[in-house]
Amino acid sequence: MRPLSIEGSWIHEPTVFPDERGSVHELLQGRTLRGALGQDLRLAQANCSISRRGTLRGIHFADVPPGQAKYVACVRGAVLDVIVDIRVGSPTFGRWEGVRLDDRTHRAVYLSEGLGHAFLALSDDTTVVYLCSEGYNPGREHGIHPLDPDLAIDWPDDVPFLMSPKDEKAPTLQAARRDGLLPAYERCVAFRRELREG
Repeated sequence: MRPLSIEGSWIHEPTVFPDERGSVHELLQGRTLRGALGQDLRLAQANCSISRRGTLRGIHFADVPPGQAKYVACVRGAVLDVIVDIRVGSPTFGRWEGVRLDDRTHRAVYLSEGLGHAFLALSDDTTVVYLCSEGYNPGREHGIHPLDPDLAIDWPDDVPFLMSPKDEKAPTLQAARRDGLLPAYERCVAFRRELREG
């Protein structure tokens, strides 16, 4: 696990063992994840989404506590996976980092509670699996518009976007901040510390 530029996010770059039958790799290794995070992955829900090319999902996040940490891998096709720092008071507030996840490199990302998450499917029948620390709870789930010009996420311009009505109506980062929807950086860091100390 290697930390990304946004505190609280990591990338897993597994060794892939190919042969004439296909390939095998470690999708997740608890010991490695625990070494990076200082805690085990709490698994409450596993999601699988299948998307056609151009499907843009997110930017999604949940209230902290308890938030929703995610471990995300693309098992078929390819996505541009984007992590957005939406934590008010964070040194990297408003920054994003994009990582290509695909069925060749088998990279995966982990994002901590309080970070925003989105992805764009780059091929048809793209399949993304994400392990979540908390189950879905519509009362505490929120979104930021993925095309917010202030975020200026560098989405590929050769892909026509397909978005849900909910994501199309999501507020900008500044509107969500004004309305008190965004998590506080210090609260997110404190919550992760509480989880580590158990």
